[in-house]
Amino acid sequence: MSVDAIGYLAALLTTFSFFPQALKTLRSQDTRSISLSMYGLFTLGLATWALFGLLTGNGPVIAANLVTLVPAVFVLQAKLRHRFQRGSSSSVIQ
Repeated sequence: MSVDAIGYLAALLTTFSFFPQALKTLRSQDTRSISLSMYGLFTLGLATWALFGLLTGNGPVIAANLVTLVPAVFVLQAKLRHRFQRGSSSSVIQ
């Protein structure tokens, strides 16, 4: 098995492990148990890793992070929407 094949396998496993929770959150629209700080940092981290992958030409890093970034942005957007709809005056850190 080549090094790239191992990278793509790891990317596939970690990327697909994220989808069940993202789908559950998007379907239920329940974001109360999601930390806004954690999810914001996580989404920014995915974007940064994707940029790193693009700059270095690392296919597995590009693929895993760009694919995971899509549902992460949707979940983060739902969390932000629900937070502002509630008119929460609590701190950003949850």
